[in-house]
Amino acid sequence: MNIRIEKAIAEKFSCELLLLFAFESPEPLEGPTQNVDLTWKGFLSAIINQGDFKGELFENRLLHTQGAIPAKRVLLTGLGKKEEFDLEKWRGAAAKAGRFIRDSGIKQFSFQIKRLKDFQEEELAENFVTGLVLGLYQFNDFKTLEREKIKTVEEVILLGEADQEIQSIGEGARKGTIISDSVCIARNLVNGPGNQVTPTLLAEKAKQIAKDHSMEIQVMEVSEAAAMGMGAFTAVAQGSQEPGKFIVLEYNKGKGLDTIALVGKGITFDSGGISIKPSESMERMKDDMSGAAAVLLTLLAASRLQIPLHLVGIIPATENLPSGKAYKPGDVLKTLSGQTVEVISTDAEGRLILADALTYSLRYKPKAIIDLATLTGACVIALGDHVIGLLGNEESLQKKIEEASQKTGEKAWRLPLWDEYFDYMKSDVADFRNVGTRAAGTIIGGIFLSKFVEKTPWVHLDIAGPAFIEKERPYIPKGGTGVGVRLLVQLLRDWR
Repeated sequence: MNIRIEKAIAEKFSCELLLLFAFESPEPLEGPTQNVDLTWKGFLSAIINQGDFKGELFENRLLHTQGAIPAKRVLLTGLGKKEEFDLEKWRGAAAKAGRFIRDSGIKQFSFQIKRLKDFQEEELAENFVTGLVLGLYQFNDFKTLEREKIKTVEEVILLGEADQEIQSIGEGARKGTIISDSVCIARNLVNGPGNQVTPTLLAEKAKQIAKDHSMEIQVMEVSEAAAMGMGAFTAVAQGSQEPGKFIVLEYNKGKGLDTIALVGKGITFDSGGISIKPSESMERMKDDMSGAAAVLLTLLAASRLQIPLHLVGIIPATENLPSGKAYKPGDVLKTLSGQTVEVISTDAEGRLILADALTYSLRYKPKAIIDLATLTGACVIALGDHVIGLLGNEESLQKKIEEASQKTGEKAWRLPLWDEYFDYMKSDVADFRNVGTRAAGTIIGGIFLSKFVEKTPWVHLDIAGPAFIEKERPYIPKGGTGVGVRLLVQLLRDWR
């Protein structure tokens, strides 16, 4: 979809469709909507007064202008109650309007951006584009039949009245495009089937990003990881014929900037290993690399936005399958940290590969470590599929994540990491076990990971719930969501 900026006003701009927004009645029309209404001799006000459009959140009403204004059609979209309006509703309204336009078969539309409530043109443009692009996302890569019926919006024209507005709208649209495009690529990786999105493909994708954006990259084979002492990562990888890859991507290396390590779980398909999962819904387990996708595309977005930080993205990537070479319950693994782990369940493999990745990240002496993982089904039970589980060892870092969460709408909720929980993980034969009891499963996963970050400020984000959804939301279609990209990018943009 092409997004371009033009200097024009809505009531005088010729286009296929003009998009307008309005708050819920009895709020008066304002901005471009009010100007179009005046030019149209009060037609929009009449529609509202008759009760044919109430301005309820995400309400859409398509109108044909019959030559009354240069635009052929007008779409009125509701923003709900003015006092409740925020950027999350704005993103949702942009997505709902965009999908209505697309499903109507209209390929081009225009929209004039003006200050709205307390929000300036740049942030309105950024979040409008973000909501629109994410709402229009479709994953059709493997469909071959009736492709001609797939509808798309091909062009969006953002209008500004003054030169300063044009500049602000252009900058906001640029940022929104970079961020939303990165999320869409992450979604593509999560939605891709396990026979296509393999550790090798993730490594190739990382190499391409590194080449295109002047980053440093290292891709270790399983044999190299084993020689280094990554006994946990290599144990998980040994059960699959598909070669595992340990991927390290660096942005802004050697520039004297603060170092942030981002670690993403990269299980490209999770059968559970010897502790095999039930067959029902196992096809969903292609999404177990959502953390890896988020880390990879966060680095891409950070590079395109020129965020002044040294970022290290670490992705341990492998499948988790049962075979004659697979690791087994009862095995004891020696991790890169030197600590030993008794395997109770091979279906708790994510924390094993992350253990070695977290330990590896320490060699960069980061100011902070953030890991993302579809780690526990228990997190879905605790928080549902809308919310990220947030655990960490340092108050200010957790607070920064919460602030980024509020800005992006990627909800995160804090869970405790008290010492008492470690009692669930005590082992008779090793330093600790890889699972505890059924109690506090998400917290136990976090406690396990905390043993591999030493005293470095660290946050664990359990994205098991929101990584893949079955029911669409305003700007999140069904399937892989790309969750974590916008959250991390906002965190990095605001880093101080």
